[in-house]
Amino acid sequence: MKGLSLFNKIVFALNVIVFSLLLLACAIPYLTDEFFSFLSFLSLSVPLLVIINLVFFLYWLLQLKRQMLLSLFILILGYFVLDTFFKFGNNPEMIEDQNLKVMSFNVHGFKVYGDSDRLGLYEKIKDFVKKESPDIIGFQEVGYRMDETFLDYPYGFVKRIQSGDKVHLGIFSKYPIIKAEIIHFPNSINNGSYADILYKNDTIRFYNVHMQSLGITPGSGNVRSKSPEQLYEKLSTRFKRQLKQAKMIEDHKAKCPHPIILCADMNNTQFSNVYQALKGESQDSFIEKGIGFGRTYNLFQFPLRIDYILADHNFKVISHKNYDEKLSDHFPVMASFRLKQ
Repeated sequence: MKGLSLFNKIVFALNVIVFSLLLLACAIPYLTDEFFSFLSFLSLSVPLLVIINLVFFLYWLLQLKRQMLLSLFILILGYFVLDTFFKFGNNPEMIEDQNLKVMSFNVHGFKVYGDSDRLGLYEKIKDFVKKESPDIIGFQEVGYRMDETFLDYPYGFVKRIQSGDKVHLGIFSKYPIIKAEIIHFPNSINNGSYADILYKNDTIRFYNVHMQSLGITPGSGNVRSKSPEQLYEKLSTRFKRQLKQAKMIEDHKAKCPHPIILCADMNNTQFSNVYQALKGESQDSFIEKGIGFGRTYNLFQFPLRIDYILADHNFKVISHKNYDEKLSDHFPVMASFRLKQ
């Protein structure tokens, strides 16, 4: 720090702090022990930490100071360890009729957010799905308004859970569903489900998962009403639940003899140990074919990617699409696949 002015010494001290936080965040996805789950709050701040480190790098670069190497190092390390949160130039292949189109959409119980032109939201979502025409859809937070006749699809699985105030899920398919069940998450209103689907003389398994909510919904006041200590305890507990749920799904998948596609509202980012545990060796359709931020949710106006479509290597990812339709607090996402012979 020799040769730095007092102001630049203060700036560099702040730079070291932000560098250290991002360095720690690089380790978070691989710390699967529940003891470390309290650190997972850093996974939500990775995009912000990247941006701040980039600002520090440019600040030192303009002054031709060697301190720029600190942020440059962590930006390079973060790119290779965490993967980027912005994708450039992923060109999708031509979608053909024989490709399997899969959509994931958290419809938030079909709740209208007070806009007069959004009356009839239930029908708007139906019209949107009809227009995009996915072959298989995983809905999260369907509420009690949805049943198996919601869409003009020949096959559906929407099971009512009468106890525990559970959040409901829905699966709809153009192909026969030969078996479907709920996967109950203990001590949580959230849950998962799966459907074995007959597709092209083969059976594929489709998982639809809704992970534990963190309870920091924008506009609800549930953040401002809590002290930092209460918020910390709440997030720590819920991150632990998410990790347990991810392990449950992974154990369930390990026993599956069929090719697997998984749709999930993880309520966490791709920089978390929860994502890493649930993804495993699977392909993330956004990483393979997505473009841009892949935003599926706005947290206090900051774009986050918390909704995913994952597929094992029995499938080739053909395309990925993020939508901007404001039909819920989440944005729908769709990907297409080719089942390998």
